[in-house]
Amino acid sequence: MKAVLYAHGGSGNHGCEAIVRSTAKILKGIFDETPVLVTDSTTEDKLYGIDSICKTVISNKQIKKISPAFIKAYIDLKLKKQAKAMDALLYRNGVTTAEKGDFAFSIGGDNYCYKNLNHYIMLHEEYKKRGVKTVLWGCSVEPELLKNKTVAEDIARYDLITARELFTYEALKAVNRNTIKVADPAFLLDTATVELPKSFVKGNTVGINLSPMVIENESIKGIAFENYLSLCRYILKETNMSIALIPHVVWESGDDRIPLKQIYDELNCPDRVCLIEDCSCEQLKGYIAACRFIVASRTHASIAAYSSCVPTLVVGYSIKAKGIATDLFGTDEGYVLPVQKLANKEALLNAFIAFADNETKEKNNLNIVIPSYKRQAFAGVDSIKSLL
Repeated sequence: MKAVLYAHGGSGNHGCEAIVRSTAKILKGIFDETPVLVTDSTTEDKLYGIDSICKTVISNKQIKKISPAFIKAYIDLKLKKQAKAMDALLYRNGVTTAEKGDFAFSIGGDNYCYKNLNHYIMLHEEYKKRGVKTVLWGCSVEPELLKNKTVAEDIARYDLITARELFTYEALKAVNRNTIKVADPAFLLDTATVELPKSFVKGNTVGINLSPMVIENESIKGIAFENYLSLCRYILKETNMSIALIPHVVWESGDDRIPLKQIYDELNCPDRVCLIEDCSCEQLKGYIAACRFIVASRTHASIAAYSSCVPTLVVGYSIKAKGIATDLFGTDEGYVLPVQKLANKEALLNAFIAFADNETKEKNNLNIVIPSYKRQAFAGVDSIKSLL
């Protein structure tokens, strides 16, 4: 009996990497062997050392075109405009790593929140056909999605769901009674020791993370970038703090380094501003943990900060940011600034000033709540054991 981790796009998204590393830690000792990781990019996973903790298997593979299955799938695709059968053939290599009695963990976190959610429904269906127990692991799902009958039926078929924040838990529990509430596994991520750049003053640097994903969800074109730039200029002009621009995803389709490099160039202040190079999620957490404040748009950049007890302001775009903040602090007000509500270029700056004024209180709150919150990441262990 083994654990198969699937719906992993590759470790170039260091949030995905963090989930894999932390999940392997949580599952250690439950199964007979280390997890099998079904991935879209073995190259990325090897680059960041994931192959040392998981057996990595490429998810999609070239299809043999001379076969009845391919011919049927091809007809469905071309004549019926239905891609499901072809998609299943493409990803059969990953699905067949699991056998009857094994566990398949969908570790994508918020995969159900994106346009290609039908792909993950298909994968779930293929694992169920093989008699595999399925777990939707550490997830966030927009409650509105459950109005879609296909999505609701798919959610109901999971043997176990671990929801990483309150709003998702309440919505999914109504559809699948095998739903429990946990903390995101990445709250357990180890912190690597890193050498800080000369301009990075430990304990007096603001970590800045801006993602293309947040920019795509803004209501006014260019408003997110302008807000971040206004904040950074204020920090340099009105405080003695330094700035560290910290990427957390380096995929070509959504590379944080692109907007962060633009900010670095605009500020043109290398004595107080540094741009952190790409590295593993544990190393990125090392930089984040050395900051005084974090302003983040990537969920797992904020989780690295929260779990390091660094006061964190999130520029969010979905339920996960609000849900995690509410779990930690009882409210998301003052902790999460929805990018869709940015109406002028001073909104983030004003939110940061108000947040920073309560620095001691926020630091104390984190020191109190984080130790017990981290333990919630293990909340799914007993449920998994009961299914064995």
